[in-house]
Amino acid sequence: MPDHAISIYQKKYFSDPQRLVAVLTAHQKDGKKIVFANGCFELLHVGHLRYLFAAKALGDVLVVAVNTDESIQRIKPGRDPIHPEHERMEVVAAIEVVDYVVPLPDDHPGRLCGLLKPDIHTKGTDYAGRLSEMPEYPIVMAYGGKVVAVGDPKDHSTTEILTKLKK
Repeated sequence: MPDHAISIYQKKYFSDPQRLVAVLTAHQKDGKKIVFANGCFELLHVGHLRYLFAAKALGDVLVVAVNTDESIQRIKPGRDPIHPEHERMEVVAAIEVVDYVVPLPDDHPGRLCGLLKPDIHTKGTDYAGRLSEMPEYPIVMAYGGKVVAVGDPKDHSTTEILTKLKK
C-alpha cells in the first residue's frame, strides 16, 4: 500500500471506538453535527456511495462503522466476507466524505451509537417506514439523537451483484 494511503487510513481509522469519543465530543463542542452510518461494504457499489454522500449531507462529520468479518458471518449466515475487514475499512476510509471509520463487531450498531452519540444515525432507504423497529432506535432516541433513512432506492446490493456473477 502506498505511504499516502496508509497515512489517510491511519488518520481516519479508530480500531478502538472509545478513542473516538473525545474527538467527536470536541467536534460537537465546536458546533459540528455528527452523522453515523454503518454497513458491511463487501463490494463497494453506487448504492453505498449514494448512502454515504447523503449521510454526510446531513451534518459536518461522518463516522462509518464497518461490520467485522465475524459480524457479517452472523448477520449473513452461509456467506463469508468477500474482502477482509481491514481492506473494507481502508476502502471506506478512502471515500472523501468519510471522516472516521470504526469496526462494528456487533449484529447492529446500537452499542456504538450509545458510545459515540451521533446527532444523526442514518439507515438506508430499505429501512424507511420501519426505523423505529431497528434495535438501535431506542438507544439513539434516549440520548436525544435522530434516526433518518437516506440514500437512493434500494436498487443496488452486494447480494444482487454476487448473484449476477454466479450466472
